[in-house]
Amino acid sequence: MNLQQLFTMQRQLDQHIEDKHQLHKEDLVPRKLLALLVEMGELANETRCFKFWSVKPPAEDAVILEEFVDGVHFILSLGIEKGYDDLTELPNSKAGDSKTAQFLQVFAQVAAFEQDLSKENYVNMFVSYMTLGDMFGFSAEHIEEAYISKNEVNFKRQEQGY
Repeated sequence: MNLQQLFTMQRQLDQHIEDKHQLHKEDLVPRKLLALLVEMGELANETRCFKFWSVKPPAEDAVILEEFVDGVHFILSLGIEKGYDDLTELPNSKAGDSKTAQFLQVFAQVAAFEQDLSKENYVNMFVSYMTLGDMFGFSAEHIEEAYISKNEVNFKRQEQGY
């Protein structure tokens, strides 16, 4: 995965949004953290991995991948905000025992980053999120392709008054 390309694309989208909505003087980190948590909840809901009471199957992989990539957008954006966009690769991580356990791990990493906006916590959050994607069978290439596609959609949405 070409992280530098993704950071560049995200920076362009963020700049476009900040220009359009006159947000240059605002600290957007709290809003972006909340947006990431909301996107993670939407992702969990589509996977249904925690819904022990239901027999309904998870959404199709394409839907889950799109939700996953929404989270990638906010993680990249947070890295840009904090100046951590110099990453070229992420370390490997050990997956949780289950998808539910990994979701909980990612939520914990986001909370840790919110409490201490360090680069170490940012990398840990990013790695745990990418590990979740791996658990759903998404390769780095699939994630990158889906990110590029969704980035284009997000630009179009901004142009259409989303």
